[in-house]
Amino acid sequence: GRPVEVVGNIKPPLTSLVGRLSPEAWIVCELSSFQLEDVETLRPRVAVLLNLEPDHLDRHADFESYRDAKLRIFERQTDDDVAVVPRGFGDVPGAARLVEFAADDPLPGPLALPGAHNRENAAAATAAARAAGIPDEAIGRALAGFPGVEHRIEDVGIARGVRYVNDSKATNVAAALRAMAAFDVPLHVILGGLGKRESYEPLAAAFADGDRAYLIGDAADEIAKALAAHDVAYEHAGDLAAAVTAAAHRARPGEIVLLSPACASFDQFENYEERGDVFRGLVADLEGFRS
Repeated sequence: GRPVEVVGNIKPPLTSLVGRLSPEAWIVCELSSFQLEDVETLRPRVAVLLNLEPDHLDRHADFESYRDAKLRIFERQTDDDVAVVPRGFGDVPGAARLVEFAADDPLPGPLALPGAHNRENAAAATAAARAAGIPDEAIGRALAGFPGVEHRIEDVGIARGVRYVNDSKATNVAAALRAMAAFDVPLHVILGGLGKRESYEPLAAAFADGDRAYLIGDAADEIAKALAAHDVAYEHAGDLAAAVTAAAHRARPGEIVLLSPACASFDQFENYEERGDVFRGLVADLEGFRS
């Protein structure tokens, strides 16, 4: 094995490694568009772009500005480096060797996490690990043993036959769409929060017969308009506690209550982690809950 530090946009921050990083260590660092806007000397040995879909349009002037910020991760790479991108993405800045991935790539081990997007993420991680010289046997063991990450399609538990899933990290429409596509049973989806100037039409179009939405936060009225245009059943819950109560009342055994807000959390919570933690607590208090 190799010493590895996981830092960045996820916690802890990269600066926490100052003065304690061994020369042999590899740093796995998640970088947001906010952070990439300001980098001047970053040169990753292996840089990965998982996807590129509209997000943070409340900060960036338009999608092109957001795209430019994200692609800065590749700018200072040389031909000694590797750029890992979705299949068919095309050229990126810098001079790195391009490696593509896709959800249908063969993996060196089984993956327990649901959803095509998680398989795509696993393919990207496999490509990056291979670029770093990790053997397939070790990659396969890591994939098989990976339990997932908090607040990302996190299985909270079951109450009275209904499964509850915490996907609070879905702070944009694209992420919520992936979460909804991961399941093939009726969904009770808790949506809303602080909007990011995105259209909710694609989200509304993804609801199947039998699905229902429960709306919270500042963006509730805007989401409701999109849902109504697609004849999606919904309720204005207002806050997360009311949404969980309403969803628990309507959901039937075998169905899923999914917190996948498609919005930021800052209107009602400090961050998406707090929102997910509150959801888990509310679910744990339901009658008959078991994790």
